[in-house]
Amino acid sequence: MAMLSFERKYRVRGGTLIGGDLFDFWVGPFFVGFFGVTAAFFSILGTALIVWGAAIGPTWNLWRISIAPPDLSYGLALAPLAHGGLWQLITICALGAFCSWALRQAEIARKLGMGMHVPVAFGFAILAYFTLVVARPLLMGAWGYGFPYGIMSHLDWVSNTGYQYLHFHYNPAHMIAVSFFFTNCLALGLHASLVLSAANPRKGEAVKSAEQENAYFRDTIGYSIGTLGIHRLGLFLAVSASFWSAVCIIISGPFWSRGWPEWWSWWLNLPIWAH
Repeated sequence: MAMLSFERKYRVRGGTLIGGDLFDFWVGPFFVGFFGVTAAFFSILGTALIVWGAAIGPTWNLWRISIAPPDLSYGLALAPLAHGGLWQLITICALGAFCSWALRQAEIARKLGMGMHVPVAFGFAILAYFTLVVARPLLMGAWGYGFPYGIMSHLDWVSNTGYQYLHFHYNPAHMIAVSFFFTNCLALGLHASLVLSAANPRKGEAVKSAEQENAYFRDTIGYSIGTLGIHRLGLFLAVSASFWSAVCIIISGPFWSRGWPEWWSWWLNLPIWAH
């Protein structure tokens, strides 16, 4: 069924947070709203600033283009455009675009009379980004602790930050975050494979129903979380992964400056190991 054949039912008026009927309009199948306009503005401006940074940089190689944050010597001050000022403006544009998109999602949810789980979940992704480029640099005392905008330079930053704390995978919050990421991939991978196998049966067989999907997991592992339950589980796992990834970086530097293996010395000092 074509999307346009039933989307008219959902094009209801109202639900906007700002602007009222003035911004209550659509472009094709996409609702815009006030925050759709601001999301487009920040996205276009931020992209233009990235292109500007590439133009004044040493290369047009997509893998090597990098917009670096200000040098640590600038602290929390505004830096010249060519020396980190562009990074500061791009960060503002990115946060403006992300927050605008979340608020636009909230307006759509209000129109459809549904809960706010989608914008709230996206808000945790914004939180993870915010901790990297705003919260942690503020706590460390310099914007230079933010990560650069570039492909290879970003990967280098991740690697260098990990080595700075000797073994970053010993960070307990990092362990929890990675566990949630991998568990989320496993849970939704199982869900996707089940749906595909049910919706694409062998030739001559009928398409399977939710009851048969539930029966498969009950027969295989003794329990089926159900069609609604798997999406709630996926939401919980994804939100938890984003939250703990924010925690793992916010505590590295502001609250723990030594190598993470050293943090685990408390385990070796437990009285249960005493002879």
